[in-house]
Amino acid sequence: MQYRTLGRTGVQVSTLALGAMNFGKIGNTTQDEATALVDAALEAGVNLIDTADWYGEGESEEMVGKAVAGRRDDLVLATKAAMPMGERNRRGGSRRWLVTALDDSLRRLGVDHVDLYQIHRWDPAASDEETLSALTDLQRAGKIRYFGSSTFPAHRIVQAQWAAREHHLGRYVTEQPSYSILQRGIEAHVLPVAEEYGLGVLVWSPLASGWLSGAVREGREIATNRSTLMPERFDLALPANRARLDAVERLAGVADGAGLTMIQLALGFVTAHPAVTSALIGPRTPEHLKAQLAAADTVLPADVLDAIDAIVAPGTDLAAHEKHDTPPALLDPSLRRR
Repeated sequence: MQYRTLGRTGVQVSTLALGAMNFGKIGNTTQDEATALVDAALEAGVNLIDTADWYGEGESEEMVGKAVAGRRDDLVLATKAAMPMGERNRRGGSRRWLVTALDDSLRRLGVDHVDLYQIHRWDPAASDEETLSALTDLQRAGKIRYFGSSTFPAHRIVQAQWAAREHHLGRYVTEQPSYSILQRGIEAHVLPVAEEYGLGVLVWSPLASGWLSGAVREGREIATNRSTLMPERFDLALPANRARLDAVERLAGVADGAGLTMIQLALGFVTAHPAVTSALIGPRTPEHLKAQLAAADTVLPADVLDAIDAIVAPGTDLAAHEKHDTPPALLDPSLRRR
């Protein structure tokens, strides 16, 4: 396992981090299975575990808490808030909600602090000063060590950095964006901004919801649970999905030629970018984890990276409609019309 510094914090984290979204009802994972995954990951050198209150409505946090009991100090523990946990005010970036949400997360995790607390999505209804002042106070209270953002558009990352300086508040020290060979748009804006501000970058969905796991190939039945949870993302009647499958077939040839699995190619690609600190892997089974950990020391040579660029151009999203950082006014006509 390789380790990198998380932004400018001085904290060393593994280049593969364990994402716990599949713990519980989302991945149909039991407590014993989740604990076994945590055991194997820590044994392999993974030292960062990432969860969120929204995963299974708190179930993932509860399972992570039980799995790490007695070894809390051996790992970097991260969670997130802001996604809906109920009606009206039980969501977003207000001080009112974040103080409550963090206490709820700490209770479920069974700890007195988390190392990294992340705003799961930008909340256009809350000012940067509102959110950052709440996070700064929670940090000063010792309940969080650092705080970060997740899936923020580049301009919002910049705005939050400005607001922190303007109002003399703590700043986001990490960003958690979606990034894979098939979704490279953040190379054009988010990753350069992250480098400019010295942010640690923890990328999610590096296997593109299973497209790059080896489970999706031409002429085969799709063997990933994401095809059941999100069938529209695997409907080959849609042009974007056909383009992804065509790219996957060409990428499989690159992987074979380099003596790599598709998973090694995919994870080696995202961790090759100098702005990326860690790739979040989200296994449901020990077999999944073993296959993903096999990429821990994968370093792609220049010719392989060039071959990937020839298939999916830098800065390109093959499924731009699936982006999670689209400005609200592009999704809601009432926000762009007087």
